Amino acid sequence: MIDLGLTKIALIGAVALVVIGPEKLPAVARMAGTLWGRAQRYMSSVKAEVNREMQMEELNKMHSGFMSATAKINQTVTQSLSDVQQNFTEAGDSLSEAMAEANQSYSGYSETLRVPTDEELAAKRRDFRKKKLSQTSSLPIWFKRSTGRKTRVMSGAARVARYRPNSRTIRFFN
Repeated sequence: MIDLGLTKIALIGAVALVVIGPEKLPAVARMAGTLWGRAQRYMSSVKAEVNREMQMEELNKMHSGFMSATAKINQTVTQSLSDVQQNFTEAGDSLSEAMAEANQSYSGYSETLRVPTDEELAAKRRDFRKKKLSQTSSLPIWFKRSTGRKTRVMSGAARVARYRPNSRTIRFFN
């Protein structure tokens, strides 16, 4: 821009005072100031617009770079997934072949490796309960008392009533 120092501005002011005159000088100076302000605002808006355009170009370049990078990553991931899927299918095929060979070689042992049915499991549970009850109830009461085992079932309310302290309660504040 124009380089105006203090001496140049003073020289322009003196020439303007002589040429324009003292009566019109304040109005002309005011108008020159407003025009100078408008010119500065216009220049700053042009600079800001240029900066915005440059930033948009940089952002567009970054966007295109990111898009190409994501496309490459997507391609490599899909390739890796297809390789893994192919390996799994090959492993599944070899596993099914191994299972078929194992079934042929262990066909005689299928009877011993049988899984019990739900009815058989329920019967086993009932038998276990009966067996446990017969083991615990066959003990004499004197032995249960001496070892500290329960001899009778007592409800919670009966237990509270039995072990409740005397009806006299200690009160701190009468």
